[in-house]
Amino acid sequence: MCLTVCEMTERNYWLAFSYVKGIGSVRYKKLLAYFGSLSTAWQANRNQLLLSGLTPKVVDSILSTRNQLKIDNLENELQNRGITCLLWNDPAYPKYLAQIAQAPPVLYLLGELTPEDDLAFAIVGTRNVTAYGRQVTKDTAQCLAASGVSIVSGLARGVDAIAHQAALDAGGRTIAVLGSGVDVIYPPEHRKLAEAISRNGAILSDYPPGTKPDGINFPPRNRIISGLSRGVLVVEAGERSGALITAKFSVEQGREVFAVPGSVLAAMSRGTNNLISQGASPMTNPKQLLDFLKVKSEIGTKSVQKTLSLDEAEILHALGSENLHIDDLAAKLSYSMERISALLIMMELEGLVVKTPSMHYSALMEWRY
Repeated sequence: MCLTVCEMTERNYWLAFSYVKGIGSVRYKKLLAYFGSLSTAWQANRNQLLLSGLTPKVVDSILSTRNQLKIDNLENELQNRGITCLLWNDPAYPKYLAQIAQAPPVLYLLGELTPEDDLAFAIVGTRNVTAYGRQVTKDTAQCLAASGVSIVSGLARGVDAIAHQAALDAGGRTIAVLGSGVDVIYPPEHRKLAEAISRNGAILSDYPPGTKPDGINFPPRNRIISGLSRGVLVVEAGERSGALITAKFSVEQGREVFAVPGSVLAAMSRGTNNLISQGASPMTNPKQLLDFLKVKSEIGTKSVQKTLSLDEAEILHALGSENLHIDDLAAKLSYSMERISALLIMMELEGLVVKTPSMHYSALMEWRY
């Protein structure tokens, strides 16, 4: 019984240090190396903490937090709120995340991580998503999720939210990594989405509950998005998009980076086109990601009973065996150019239609009505 109580007590000190600003994985290791345990470190005086190699600013932060935080039943109180705490050495700690250089010493989550989440892939991109990016994100996330791949993203507006929702719609699992506490959903309009994610995956953060979504929190959290994943797909990104930070972390962690190519004239494709020019793999069909993951697709061509959307069926019916210019096809269907362009791009990626340099489209033989 004493061992169990001691272990529970030590865990509370691990959680306590996560509430201290300026304490991350490097300083956790420094404290453990010097004091032998975090319970000893927590009770150390100012001089002892300085001798461990911490800066005066960080020491002041520890002393301030220590005076304000009650830790006797910290983990039990969090569990009563439905929040699970995972430490570095816990068996349930994500194994791929544990491999990165600065793995979070403590993770907080709502929902549940399962062994199936070891097969995860990140989909990230701009908040200002275009119709093209929206369609690519939706189709890719649904394809992966339906094939048993957990979708990881950051719950942000735009690409992130679309990826999460598409995974849920496909009956799959998804993980959202926050730049705030797991009890502080941002943006607030995604609360219902977050609740659905927690029932079919996990809301996860290395920031303690109650942490507000300050701007400085988001770049570091991106290392967790890539760290949880076998690879990262950047759908759309401007030249300074936060999604490019996730791609950078992915490279540093030895994970594969894919990017969706776009028009050289499109502002939201400048970041992805730059990634491709720097060596990222261009993603032109979700099957590429399944092949990379060595996963069999559950969504494929007509031969495996692919279900067409109403729009796709209408376009294929309108094309028949003809070769139509995009303008003529849009007029025939009374579609806007934005709508027809986005749909045709995805249908080309899915192997439903083929495009000529003169912007004429025709249905592939097996899809002709």
